[in-house]
Parts: sequence; C-alpha cells; structure tokens
Amino acid sequence: MNKRDNVVTMKGNPLTLLGPEITPGMAAPDFSVVDNDLGPVSLSSLKGKVVIISAVPSLDTPVCDMETRRFNQEAQNLGDKVKVLTVSMDLPFAQKRWCGNAGVENVQTVSDYQTASFGQAYGVLIDGLRLLARAIFVIDAGGKVAYVQVVPELTHEPDYAAVLGAVKKLL
Repeated sequence: MNKRDNVVTMKGNPLTLLGPEITPGMAAPDFSVVDNDLGPVSLSSLKGKVVIISAVPSLDTPVCDMETRRFNQEAQNLGDKVKVLTVSMDLPFAQKRWCGNAGVENVQTVSDYQTASFGQAYGVLIDGLRLLARAIFVIDAGGKVAYVQVVPELTHEPDYAAVLGAVKKLL
C-alpha cells in the first residue's frame, strides 16, 4: 500500500495518507461503500452522471457538518445530471441520523466503514486513524477524474467555488 507523507495536517500535525495520488485525467477508480440502509453504492452505478465526491473525516464535526450542508444547498442548483456523495467512515446509522437532523436531502451520505475501499482507492485513508482526509473529487459522466482538491488542513473547508467551477465546465 502506497504511503504518502506531508500531504495533509490536522491542527498543524502531519498525517500519512494510504493509497495512490489521484490526478485529473485518470480513470476514476471504482469503489464499494454502503448507503444509510446498508445498500451497496459504487462509482460504476453512477455512470453517465457528473459525480462530486466529498470525502470527510466525520459528519459529527463542525467543518464536515458545514461542508455537507453547503454541498446539499449547492446540489439544488446543479440539476439531475449531477450526483453529490459525501463519504466518511461514520457508521451508516449515524449518517442517517445526521441527515435527518440536518435536513440533508440533495447529498447522498455513504459509509466506507466496512473495507475502506474508497479511502484506499482514492489515497485519502489516514494511516493509524482510519478516517478519511478532507478531499473533493469531481468525476465526469464518462468516468474520468476531472478535478481533485485535497484540503491541506483537515480543520479547513474546501474551496467551494473551485469545485463548482469544475462541475459547471462539465455540464
């Protein structure tokens, strides 16, 4: 397994990421995660849509909460050609409870808790913590990576304008 150091920090402390570096132009790796009812979700099941994948450490933290609410709000304006996934290691039951409390309906929360399939395939699994680094991947309708943003400090929000700009170029 690839180990990458000095890519992200948490409160200034460097963390090690496991998995490859994903770059624009690559074929997006498939992955297998579960939805809030333990049903399987894979990237291949979303072919034909532009997919925003927002990887977060945990929905139960303030920044992840704000980020997911923001993407939920933005998703309303993107139309049905775009699918927004928020993936974390949170248990599906916790994600379902969080979505209900937050009123999130335009973003699908999925959990990588079983096998870390997404975290390892996209190089955002944090070594030792078994959490995901904060990162955004935009996948085009043909299954290629169009945009990548790995947020250098886990406690910071992503650059939403850059993500939305990348998505709008694909529509």
